[in-house]
Amino acid sequence: MTLLKTLWQLFYTFIKIGGFTIGGGYAMVPIIQREAVDVKHWATEEEMLDIIALAPSMPGVIGVNTATALGSKVAGVPGALAATLGMVTPSLIVIVLIAWVFDDFLSIALVQQAFIGVRAAVAALMVSAVIRLAKGAVKDWFQIILFFGALFANLIFGVPAQYVLISCAALAVAAVALSLVRLKEAGKR
Repeated sequence: MTLLKTLWQLFYTFIKIGGFTIGGGYAMVPIIQREAVDVKHWATEEEMLDIIALAPSMPGVIGVNTATALGSKVAGVPGALAATLGMVTPSLIVIVLIAWVFDDFLSIALVQQAFIGVRAAVAALMVSAVIRLAKGAVKDWFQIILFFGALFANLIFGVPAQYVLISCAALAVAAVALSLVRLKEAGKR
C-alpha cells in the first residue's frame, strides 16, 4: 500500500470517528480500538492497550492523543499528522458552527432532550471501553491490585490521572526489580 493511500485511510477513518462520536475522547476509545485492531489491523490488542494507556498522560485530549500515536505507529510523522487532522476537523467545524449560533442552539428543546440520551449513551460506551481494556490489561494478582489501587486513588481520592499512571508504572518497575533481586539471591544459594 502506498504512503498516500495509507495517509488517506488514516485521515478518513479518524474524520469518521471524530465526526460521529459524541461525548469526547473516552467515548471514542472503543471505536478507535475496534477500527484499529479488528477492522484495519493497524495494531494488536496489546499495542492498542499501550497506546490507550499512554494517551491520557500526554498533553491534550485522549481521543486526539490516541489518534496521533496510532497514526505515528502506522505511518510515522505523516501518519500522526493525517490521523490528528482527521480527528480534529469535525470538532473544529462543529465548534465554529455552534459558536456562531450558540445561544439559539442550546435553547432548542429538541437539542436539550437529545443531550439527555447522548449523555446516557456516552456513559455506556465509557463503561464498555473500561471493561474491554480491563480484560486485556489485568491478567494476574499484581495487576488486579494495581487496577483497584488506581481506581480508588482516582475515583475516591481524586488523584490526577498522570500521578496514578506514574505511580503504577513505578510500582511495576519496583516489583520486577524485586523479583530479579530475589531470583539472583536464590541462584547464589
